[in-house]
Amino acid sequence: MLDMVVRNATLPDGRKGIDIGVADGRIRVVDAKVTAPGGRELDAAGQLVTPPFVDAHFHLDATLSYGLPRVNRSGTLLEGIALWGELKPHLTQEALVDRAMAYCDWAVARGLLAIRSHVDVCDPRLLAVEALLHVRDRVRPYLDLQLVAFPQDGLLRSPGAYDNLVRALDMGVDVVGGIPHFERTTAEGAESVRKLCELAAERGLPVDMHCDESDDPHSRHVEVLACETQRLGLQGRVTGSHLTSMHSMDNYYVSKLLPLMAEAGLSAIANPLINITLQGRHDTYPKRRGMTRVPELLAAGVPVAFGHDCVMDPWYSLGSADMLEVAAMGLHVAQMTSQDGMRACFAAVTTTAAQVLGLPDYGLTPGCRADFVLLQAQDPVDALRRRATRLAVVRNGQIVATTPPASTTLHLADRPSAIDFAPPRSGPG
Repeated sequence: MLDMVVRNATLPDGRKGIDIGVADGRIRVVDAKVTAPGGRELDAAGQLVTPPFVDAHFHLDATLSYGLPRVNRSGTLLEGIALWGELKPHLTQEALVDRAMAYCDWAVARGLLAIRSHVDVCDPRLLAVEALLHVRDRVRPYLDLQLVAFPQDGLLRSPGAYDNLVRALDMGVDVVGGIPHFERTTAEGAESVRKLCELAAERGLPVDMHCDESDDPHSRHVEVLACETQRLGLQGRVTGSHLTSMHSMDNYYVSKLLPLMAEAGLSAIANPLINITLQGRHDTYPKRRGMTRVPELLAAGVPVAFGHDCVMDPWYSLGSADMLEVAAMGLHVAQMTSQDGMRACFAAVTTTAAQVLGLPDYGLTPGCRADFVLLQAQDPVDALRRRATRLAVVRNGQIVATTPPASTTLHLADRPSAIDFAPPRSGPG
């Protein structure tokens, strides 16, 4: 006896007419015809069932704080950092929790069931750390939340940041973070990378570092990150986030850098919505896109995930926890409009992002946790094109969110009254 059977699903790999059987919160069978009855039947009606969306890079401590204490008038990265510095003394744990919980509700509604969030540790009170640890416990039944200890103002530049970061890890934060390009000098940036990687090696923790989030082609801390990963045996546990300086580097240097990253087993995370918004601000024309070299990283064997980064905070006044919007921006900015390229962008917010975060039991094969999303789409490319409605979101075999199908009624003479934005099915020719 199964607890749930999803009937007649299309899977991301192209298989159609598939049934998914669930019992005890796990996927038990994926087959063309599941004969065992289910306690609950969900008719996919040929629509796409995918593993849940994953946000590989976010700032949950700042989310939904737009306009506090004032609006970022220039829309720049540096004014956003300054604004966050102005806001920090006025933060309360209650407000941090309320905003984060509201965002997690948005996430679940969008089928986003795993988030890696950086949390600022430069405030010695560690209010944001305490708040997000509380949120992590509250949302655990329906959302995986990883926390990264992030020294926003610089590990060496901000007094007490290293000790605060260690305290945050002692409190239960999952990942070691950093921001080497924000240190006072290139040498201090490299020193911060070494110190943080040594700390991660000592504690057996992953590393996810804001790295080279700059238009400066000489911001090259990711090569230090790759070197320290090799030296300390951290292969497969280290991620460079943003890497926007790579957009400005010369091709000869990048031809050296990409193999170093692949050899070290580094992963990369791009943040398309924010990279395209904050980078290139010093340019007139031509103006740089700023996002890192996603196709080249993938070709070199470096996994690339996408993150939302910001939603309605000092850096970005838009957003709604929609990872399809993130992936769609990524494929446009990176010019990944081939069929394989678009599917890689879909993977960057699902399977590849899950790989980068090390999520266990993720996927649509027997034995995986029964977490998945039913989308109003025919395939991953169609989902990106239409920003597909999340018809049902399932966590541990339980439906946690539903949305009615998107539909439009036309009031036009001699035309059908209802339309579907799926392409018409036509025969040969």
